[in-house]
Amino acid sequence: MEETDRLALVDLLDRLLAGGVVLTGDLVLSVAEVDLVHISLRALITSVREDRPAPW
Repeated sequence: MEETDRLALVDLLDRLLAGGVVLTGDLVLSVAEVDLVHISLRALITSVREDRPAPW
């Protein structure tokens, strides 16, 4: 991996975290085609900055 590739990846990650990223997913556990457990997952990933107030 070249140095320019690393810088591009770091820049992309910085831009994503500055705006925030939402990850969602569903997990279903079943036996014999009978759903036993259904879990919905949602996560907000963002950077913390001192110049912005906390959302909570």
